Amino acid sequence: MGNIGVGIKKILSNKNTVTLLGVVAAVFVIYFGYNSRVNKAITPIRVPYALETISPGEQITEEMIGEKNVSSETISDGEAYTNRSEVLDQYANADSIIPKGSLFYKRSVVKKDQLPDKIIYDYPSGYVLYNLAVNTNSTYGNSIYPGNYIDIYLKAMNAIEEGQQITTTDKIMVGKLIENVKVIAVLDSNGNNVFANLDEKGTPSMIIFAVPSEYYILLKKAGFLRAYDSELIPVPTDESLKDNPGELKLSSNDLKDFINRVTEWTE
Repeated sequence: MGNIGVGIKKILSNKNTVTLLGVVAAVFVIYFGYNSRVNKAITPIRVPYALETISPGEQITEEMIGEKNVSSETISDGEAYTNRSEVLDQYANADSIIPKGSLFYKRSVVKKDQLPDKIIYDYPSGYVLYNLAVNTNSTYGNSIYPGNYIDIYLKAMNAIEEGQQITTTDKIMVGKLIENVKVIAVLDSNGNNVFANLDEKGTPSMIIFAVPSEYYILLKKAGFLRAYDSELIPVPTDESLKDNPGELKLSSNDLKDFINRVTEWTE
């Protein structure tokens, strides 16, 4: 054993031998590293693909999805979905056609509430769509999303009735008018879905929601009270976090009476 140890020590003390061993080790590292990358690139994985052409805004159903093997290198950039459950019941983006045989790329697959137009038809029978003008500030830094619930507040200059005359005062009146309103869409000034592009949110210009026709008329009246410097203010609530959101309802009969009293719009 002693002679072997001395022999190894002599070999390791030889600079040429050490250099050669280093080169051999480097070659092994490069070879096995390259071989590992090659094997990973050519190892097939099973991914979903479109069995038929899917039109913009169309829902992706079970019979539209097939599975096939592709090399890992094909989707190494992470742009395509690798699990059929990730695309099932989702929608083709409004600006995308998913061709027959294509993989499901993430930029082409969206949730229903990310569609810019289809969702505006999803509201209860007998309700009317209302378009409330907003901006980034009034949406709390663009934090009101489709599916959220909001309360609608009215801000207006107070008024004094003197016979047939109604005179505004310098006092501001603020109160909750309607509560538990579900947001259907948030659009920009061109009517595009603000949240259609998750990487870059647009600037909100309007919130779309649906209310019974009597509330629609009330909101329209309130919006036209320019002499009273009126403003309708959306305020987010926690209703969307609850299993059973509260009922959409009028919050203040006093505000309703005020609006009707200072307008002559008849139903």
